[in-house]
Amino acid sequence: MPYTKSPAAALIPGEKRPAVQHLEVGENEVGQRLDNYLQKRLGGLPRSRLYRLIRKGEVRVNGHRAGPEQRLQLQDRVRVPPVRVAAADEPRAPPRGLVERIGQAIVHEDANVIVLDKPTGVAAHGGSGVSFGVIEALRAARPGEPLELVHRLDRDTSGCLLIARRRPALRELHALMREGAFEKRYLVLVRGKWELGAKRIDVPLRTDTRVGGERTVRPGPSGKPSVSDFRPVQFFGRTATLMEVTLRTGRTHQIRVHAAYAGHPVAGDAKYGDAAFNETLRGLGLERMFLHAHSLGFSWPRGGEFSINTPLPTELAALIDVLASGGGDARRRSVRAAGSPPRAARRRARRAADR
Repeated sequence: MPYTKSPAAALIPGEKRPAVQHLEVGENEVGQRLDNYLQKRLGGLPRSRLYRLIRKGEVRVNGHRAGPEQRLQLQDRVRVPPVRVAAADEPRAPPRGLVERIGQAIVHEDANVIVLDKPTGVAAHGGSGVSFGVIEALRAARPGEPLELVHRLDRDTSGCLLIARRRPALRELHALMREGAFEKRYLVLVRGKWELGAKRIDVPLRTDTRVGGERTVRPGPSGKPSVSDFRPVQFFGRTATLMEVTLRTGRTHQIRVHAAYAGHPVAGDAKYGDAAFNETLRGLGLERMFLHAHSLGFSWPRGGEFSINTPLPTELAALIDVLASGGGDARRRSVRAAGSPPRAARRRARRAADR
């Protein structure tokens, strides 16, 4: 069968005999991850099924098996197995309210990139039970632009999110990230008084484990190298500590798991955090996870520095004011009771930080 550059128009919803497709990567598609490339070509296919096709080896790149993260090159040949894309019951365009909300979150734009102060509760992209995210909303607002996420943020994390407007810019930024020349800093409130000073947590993380079918990240010697630099910014007695965390690697849930490993889980983290601590802070007004990507910076390979930061959202800044003013003393006493990490966790954190 001859190769074609046409999109998956031959896949008619409800088609009885879907055919194998052989696609060729065009100039505007160079550098895309295989999963994102296929998602665009097979827009009506559930993302979970798409990953299953890749995992089973039914998708081939130049005749070989490929992982979802593989970057595609010009004229790569992609084999797509026969798949039927069911007609969608829901509209395939993001809700207008989401598109407007994301448009209002843009804090910087130039010829190469867009930077958003991503709101909490909004996914970076659709998938895993979420139909639409930031990137889908931006593409709906700017049809024809080759917009791509440079990196990702958890749905509950707010702050700086970078989107590339040009393929060459995307390739340059991904190269900087691989080289460790892309700096991302976060503000995070953790349980208890951080007594380790400015410390590096260098603990490998396994990102392939599941608990009850849900992805769960765990420390482990067989995990991927994961490095986070923690620096205390402000102490609130023994109740909590505001930290600045600089990521040296970018693993899933890295800050949250490293903080919990150190015995100081992130405030409001329902997955890796402390339920009693979270409940107490909820009484002080915290209704979300206290994790905010407040700055990013890098040097363009062709010259020029790029740096941007976003302040704490109103609801997080309000909690800091309450803690700093000594408000909610009765509640803070109960936080104190939950706020001291177990001795084993403290010893483990010190060993990791001193490596």
